[in-house]
Amino acid sequence: MGHHECNANEIFEGQVHLYKHLHDHAVDGMSIKWMIELGIPDIMHNHDQPITLIELVSILQIPQTKVRGVKSLLRYLAHNGFLQIVRVHHNTEEKEAYALSAASQLLVKGTDLSLAPMVELLIKPNAAHVWSHLKKWTYEDGVTLFDVSLGSNMWEFLSKKPKFNESFNEAMACDSQMMNVALRGCNWVFEGMESIVDVGGGTGTTAKAVCDAFTNVKCTVFDQPHVVEKLSGTNNLTYVGGDMFKSIPKADVVLLKLILHDWNDKDCKKILENCKEAISGKGKRGKVILIETVINEDQDEHELTGLKLAMDVRMTCFLNGKERSEEEWKKMFVEAGFQNYKISPLTGYLSLIQIYP
Repeated sequence: MGHHECNANEIFEGQVHLYKHLHDHAVDGMSIKWMIELGIPDIMHNHDQPITLIELVSILQIPQTKVRGVKSLLRYLAHNGFLQIVRVHHNTEEKEAYALSAASQLLVKGTDLSLAPMVELLIKPNAAHVWSHLKKWTYEDGVTLFDVSLGSNMWEFLSKKPKFNESFNEAMACDSQMMNVALRGCNWVFEGMESIVDVGGGTGTTAKAVCDAFTNVKCTVFDQPHVVEKLSGTNNLTYVGGDMFKSIPKADVVLLKLILHDWNDKDCKKILENCKEAISGKGKRGKVILIETVINEDQDEHELTGLKLAMDVRMTCFLNGKERSEEEWKKMFVEAGFQNYKISPLTGYLSLIQIYP
């Protein structure tokens, strides 16, 4: 066995580690999707107090032979932090009941902060088909996992599949709602600004939040023509179609929210140069604001780094993009001709980066 003889315990630990990841992979996303499809977060939310297994299966009208299976799924979800198991007193006896956790609270449908659309987008039956081409992708020069598995890049795929595109836009919009919670605490970032352009701003979720918070700021949502063509603005919100690689509308602030991680360094440099052009002549006011992940393994908790590294794999494989460390961001800012930058925490996994010309 090479230089290091494993003792039996190490061998068994290795097996547990391997099996955990093999089983998790199949069960994790699907059990979350199952919970949403059955409407369990909504039932629990409306129930106002922890709910027992008996109450839950009776509301869901589950056949007796499947009660044990439902309990098995709920117990797994609880172990993973998607439910809380609490003890309740029922008449004279003590019973086990389930309550929502912070994570499953975000799966209640129809609330402002519901992330259910993100689950719909990421947990798709055909996702396994896409990932199964990873070996082929490794040897195909320059092409993405989307090209290898579906024969077109992700943006083409979205423009050709209206249903999938809708699901994508809904997921991005619900992710933006989370961002808006964070931006409310960031008034200082937008102080004294007269105009903002949100590049790749999609259907305008973030821009609307900015407009609500700063009624005297003119907001422009800039995205591909097919994204914005059917959208109508308000008195301080306009939608403009175009191509960020050609030019970006002029403004005091250019906002790029989770855009640059979709692109390689060369493309990002081009986008940032166009941003710099868009804020030129704005004096002290002009700046570019990025909302992005910063990989920081020395400081982040193990689980948070795990999320960032998983996102990096997804961005790299799907889009030839990447998640970046502070050193990588800094190098890019300098190459695009910026003098200075400042990174502040924003949400659990995102940072706010201000770049100055």
